[in-house]
Formats: sequence, C-alpha cells, structure tokens
Amino acid sequence: MKLPLIDGQGNAAGEIEADDSVFGIEPNLAVVHQAVTAQRANARQGNASTLDRSDVRQASKKTGRQKGGGRARMGTPSSPTRIGGAVAHGPHPRSYRQRLPKRMRRLAIRSMLSQRAAEGGVLVTSHDVEFEAKTSAMASLCRALGVERNALVVSDGVDDALVLGTRNLPNVQAMPAQTLSSYLILTHDQLIMTEAAVRRCEAMWAFGGETSTEEDGDA
Repeated sequence: MKLPLIDGQGNAAGEIEADDSVFGIEPNLAVVHQAVTAQRANARQGNASTLDRSDVRQASKKTGRQKGGGRARMGTPSSPTRIGGAVAHGPHPRSYRQRLPKRMRRLAIRSMLSQRAAEGGVLVTSHDVEFEAKTSAMASLCRALGVERNALVVSDGVDDALVLGTRNLPNVQAMPAQTLSSYLILTHDQLIMTEAAVRRCEAMWAFGGETSTEEDGDA
C-alpha cells in the first residue's frame, strides 16, 4: 500500500510504502460498528439516579379513606402518581461497560485506517514539515495541506507544539498514534500523519506486531 507524501506547501513529495495489513485490508464494518458502540458505551458515567418508593421521605399513612369518598383510591404520598412521590421504573446507577476482545479492537482500527486510505483521506507529511506551537501557523499549514472539513493530526508520541498549535482550531485535533481509536478515525474525514506515526501504527497493529496499548474500552 502506497500513501501520498506531501510537503509543507501541500505539494506532492512522493509516496511511502505502508504495510498492507494495516492500511490495505478489506474493512470489516460490522466489527467497526461493534467497536464504536463499545467505546461510546464505556464513556457513559452511568450515574443517573431516581428515588423509588422506599427512598421517598413521606408519611406512610393513607391520605384518605379507601371507600366512601366518591374519589379514586389515593394510597400513600410516596406513590408515583402523586406530586413529590417516587419515580416508577426510573434509572439507577449502573455500569454500561462493554468488553471488546483485543483482536476485534485491532481489526476495527485497521479497518478504519484502510477505509480512509482507500478514500484518499490519509496524508503523510514529509520530514521538512515542522509543527509550531502557534494557532495561526497551524491554521496556515492545515489550509496548505488541504484540510476541508475536519482532520486528525497524528504524531508518534505526544508533540507539545502540535497540541498547543491545534487546540484552538475547531476542526483539527492532535492525537498520538498510541491512543488512536476507530471512533476517532470514524469522526474525522482526513488523517494527517507523520512518517514516524505511520511506522508506529504498523508496529502496533500489523500482523505479528507489538501488543496494542489500548484499554478495553478504547476500541
């Protein structure tokens, strides 16, 4: 698989060879869907809580006679039908966590990288491109690189200058290759990667590569 190499002015500077097992496989969209669903579920706090009848601090005495009043039977003030009463079938704190096998997480990331590469959405910066810790400089660079909607700028490890330069750009997000996820790739139209980031992805997710550093929920 060949990925286009571009310079700081957005001009073509050749191509680099990338591992087909990471950037050139047939995308498995079913696994991508399951991985994205798991990651979004794992991001939920699950702390919504309502009061049931045993939690409502009300008197337990009936508010009226059972018969003879000509009205409906009222019951206790903690009834869900009364103002200030309990909530019927309301939510309670729970865990939404879903566990995804490591092989499925890796396949989902490879599928999304391959999908973006097939669409022409993966660009690799040449060695002369330097990231600056200035918003104006990064905005100019992104325009030169052809960022039209939203882009994910991927580096090998945390690049402080890249983070500072892109944090005020609403359509650009900086991300180390070690923390990439299928959901992040799915929600960005373009991937701008350094060559070192490409090699890091190959080392982590190629067949026979290193073990992924992702957590169970970061599919």
